[in-house]
Amino acid sequence: MKNLSKIFIATSLVVFASCEPDFDEPVEDIVVTSGDADFSKYVAVGNSLTAGYTDGALFMSGQENSYPNMLATQMMMTSGGAFAQPLMPDDIGGFSDLGVGGKFTLQIIDGSLAPVQLDAQKPFTPASGGAFNNMGVPGAKSYHLLAPGYGNPGGILTGTANPYFVRFASSASTSVLGDAAAQQPTFFSLWIGANDVLSFATSGGSGIDQTGNIDPTTYGGNDISDPQVVAGSIQAILETLVNQGGARGVIANIPSITDIPYFTTVPYAPLDPSNASFGSMIPALNAQFGQLNAVFDYLGVPERKITFNTDSASSVVIEDETLADLSTQIRDVLMAQGLDAGTATILGMTYGKSRQATPNDLLVFTSQAVIGQIDMARVAQLMAMGVPQEQAGQLSVSGITYPLTDQWVLIPSETHAVVNATDAYNAAIRQLATVYDLAFVDAHAAMQQLNSQSGITYFGNNYTTTYVSGGAFSLDGVHPSGKGYAIIANYFIDAINLKYGSTLRNVNPNNYPGVTIP
Repeated sequence: MKNLSKIFIATSLVVFASCEPDFDEPVEDIVVTSGDADFSKYVAVGNSLTAGYTDGALFMSGQENSYPNMLATQMMMTSGGAFAQPLMPDDIGGFSDLGVGGKFTLQIIDGSLAPVQLDAQKPFTPASGGAFNNMGVPGAKSYHLLAPGYGNPGGILTGTANPYFVRFASSASTSVLGDAAAQQPTFFSLWIGANDVLSFATSGGSGIDQTGNIDPTTYGGNDISDPQVVAGSIQAILETLVNQGGARGVIANIPSITDIPYFTTVPYAPLDPSNASFGSMIPALNAQFGQLNAVFDYLGVPERKITFNTDSASSVVIEDETLADLSTQIRDVLMAQGLDAGTATILGMTYGKSRQATPNDLLVFTSQAVIGQIDMARVAQLMAMGVPQEQAGQLSVSGITYPLTDQWVLIPSETHAVVNATDAYNAAIRQLATVYDLAFVDAHAAMQQLNSQSGITYFGNNYTTTYVSGGAFSLDGVHPSGKGYAIIANYFIDAINLKYGSTLRNVNPNNYPGVTIP
């Protein structure tokens, strides 16, 4: 079947016509003041969103278009000082010696546009010129910012250190918070906590919801952090920067994770009968599933039947680990109907927890690369069980005859866990903003607005979460584009101005890069 990633991009791509910014008041007429804030030493603390990560990588021009750098530029018009960033050595990103790839670019593949990841061109390279005002560390969770040794070079391969922090940590034993506080900032921004739930979501819920477990040393990389751990980590950061350091600042809550393009681009029903590769298979597929569907009826679970439409798009077949496992029952019924034990066993194993997707299921962005493709590992497994190669291939078409496994889809229970954790984090962040008297950015509401039909309009251009054509997100479907970071910068600026009486100018998102179209 044709690569679905090319299909999705081709159908969503829109070429923008340039337009002049629509200012209610010319920016140059605004007199910039700092109000009650002191921007002379601004330090930004956070994760990849703070670092300027975009298009699946951290690279030089992305860092230059980070929202903290935009904020610092506006602050420099009043009391703001210099803003140093740990710039990567090139504009591709990644680490060639650590297996970390470079950024994605849009390329024309077989006549269609598709995102292609570039190979990293440079090995791990320490940053020069510190101390650095931008303390954003891609991949960092809330508790990582407090961890001594998170920048220890010896911990990169063991997973106890983060190479992005190793690049600019002041010592092997320091923490992100330690290096931030050592600069004695007069003003800070803090945006952390998204990774405490994001990796669970992007992995299709393959981690564990650790709510109730307050020991982060026991967490896996894709686990959801306990809300007390997130709140406690953020409070420790604020206690150090505000109560001990005397800084003022701005804090943002966690965006609405399931509203980002990573979860909204691939539809639950992507199997189009007008696609010749799939449409021609439908009669045979429906005949193939006929006997199995009769078994589902017999077992009293007609909702699990698998049927493909000839006049509209069909849902993919997924594995739902919350369903009762009917493997044995399916096998026994099929054998009673005369099917051989081997085939009956395989069908039972394959469809014991299967169903077709519904609008409540969220397919992850990367699933488009496997839907409709033959899973060769599955073919090898079946052949090892004695299934002929041709038949093994027919039973291994991902999302059609072979249910998509957990990593490719967020089922409702997993989405519920993501939403619950996000809500708990955000309740704590809002409370902490009040307790520590900080400016507050409601990034969660902003993401929901971006994902709405109306989107967000800045200076005459409309921005949404639609992949590529929406303008706000980069090719990885998780991180903003330069335009998106400009929108974020404006939310921070508005919050700072409201809280401290400053008059920092908004930036024009139209002046920053979006997705480059070849």
